[in-house]
Amino acid sequence: MKMRTRMNGSGKENLPFLIAVFLVLLILAGLHFMDAQAGALAGGDLWLTGRYLAVAALAILAAVLLGYLLLCAKARLETIFVLAALVFGALYLYVLPPLSAPDEISHYISAYRLSNQMMGVSAEWTHQIPVREEDWFAEDSQGTYKARLRPDGLMYVDEEGAADAQVLGQTLTEETYRQIHEKGLWGFEEKREPINVADDGMAVDESITSSNSLRDNFVLSTANPVRTTAAAYFFPALGITLARLLGLNSLGLLYLGRIANLLFYTVSASYAMRRLPYGKEVLFGVGLLPMTIHLTASFSYDVLLLSGMFVLTAVCLDLAAHAERVRMRDVVLMVIIMAAAGPCKIVYVSLAGLCLLVPVKKFGGWKRWGFAAAAVLGAWVLAMLLLNGATVGYYSSGEANYVDWAGEPGYMLGMLISQPLRCCKLLYQTLVWQTGYYYQTMLGGYLGNLDELLDVPWPALVLLTVCLFGLLLRKPGENLWLTGGRRIWVWCVCVLCSGLLLLSMLISLTPLSASVITGVQGRYFLPLLPVLLMSMKNDLVVLTKDVSRECLFLMVSVNAYVVMRVFATVCLRV
Repeated sequence: MKMRTRMNGSGKENLPFLIAVFLVLLILAGLHFMDAQAGALAGGDLWLTGRYLAVAALAILAAVLLGYLLLCAKARLETIFVLAALVFGALYLYVLPPLSAPDEISHYISAYRLSNQMMGVSAEWTHQIPVREEDWFAEDSQGTYKARLRPDGLMYVDEEGAADAQVLGQTLTEETYRQIHEKGLWGFEEKREPINVADDGMAVDESITSSNSLRDNFVLSTANPVRTTAAAYFFPALGITLARLLGLNSLGLLYLGRIANLLFYTVSASYAMRRLPYGKEVLFGVGLLPMTIHLTASFSYDVLLLSGMFVLTAVCLDLAAHAERVRMRDVVLMVIIMAAAGPCKIVYVSLAGLCLLVPVKKFGGWKRWGFAAAAVLGAWVLAMLLLNGATVGYYSSGEANYVDWAGEPGYMLGMLISQPLRCCKLLYQTLVWQTGYYYQTMLGGYLGNLDELLDVPWPALVLLTVCLFGLLLRKPGENLWLTGGRRIWVWCVCVLCSGLLLLSMLISLTPLSASVITGVQGRYFLPLLPVLLMSMKNDLVVLTKDVSRECLFLMVSVNAYVVMRVFATVCLRV
């Protein structure tokens, strides 16, 4: 049903709404203060109450300021997004400390390996990554490692000492905050004395052992890096390198690496918003979901995936709906995105299908269109062959698949053909039983290392859902471009991407005994969410008033609430 159009006022009429949300946040801050205070008293860390008050004050102040810019000043969305991403990214970075994100220890050591290459240090030594001795703290926050010394001067971890080691932040408790508080960003620990010398017959690596200073003494990490493109860790590696040059300790190194990733995401997402011909508010909302902003303030390569796919979506829609012609720099940008982000998760190559929305005439003819298509697809294929060729070959070879974590055989591609009913039933059960989990973990459920207690409660998830629904509705006077066949094509691309996500996890992580496809998380659907929501705008329901800024303010306020709730929850885990 089409509704009558009514335009917004000057913005002053939104002050009561702004004040009401401010008061609600104050009440919620007071309620969670009691939790933080109880945890501080139980653990004996009374300074936590002051930290909670500082976090709550900054979160509420940021929400009110951003609300004023959104509702009263009517500032540009791109400008407001930059402020919101940086402020709330920093808040999430603080309340969810380094290495607390999913698989972040592996992403961190991958960035460290690239930092070693930047500094001229051997990137790998007997399949282990050399790190500064001080940086063992990241993967052994309790100091349980028992170090052994090799003849070449490198220390490594004795197997007996590695079993009880705790990665910093992997399970967030009040003690995690205490460790960070006591350590600070500048102090270095005393050198660990090795328990014995082990002769493994390896030669001395002069690039590692050339310096005798404590800061430059290298040890071997036990963390396993991710096998993917180095581009995924370029910016956090820059942060790590800068921290090493500045003489920061392990905490300073961890925080600076995360900050570099957050800055990259903020710049990339704001550029995508500027390129979008419409739907800026949709990208704003998805870009500031608690799950999104929590990931972008970590070492995860999801930062590159989200940034790359947001920019790819914006460029394709801009070229298709707004630009007069396709420029060479646009093609180069798409080539870079596919070459850099493609090897991280193969399935997102399906989003390159959005390029087909661009009319051939904007390329200047079929010949130039073919050249651009070959360049974009060729960049992805080449990157895949160089980095993931062996993996793809293994899963497509037809050999027996074995799922290590389950200790039993897994599915193979041939089973999709030989046992279609079994696979269809598994898919059906997955959609019926797991859709709620996917939706929850896409918006903000189970933050940190998939921690069930560090979640966004259902009332807040419902509010986020209502806000996203408000953003996808057609605004008064808004022209639609994604209609008819274009809309159907976007849906096909999103369904294909989702299907490939499920297929990849079916083959790589699902044992034959499983009743659902395992390993799929809601955050995997975030890269395709903006274009999917944009494609749902229609003529059937048209708003009488543009409420997109009100929705964005509420989403910002939910982030302020989540930050306070997470900090208080961690304080309670004494």
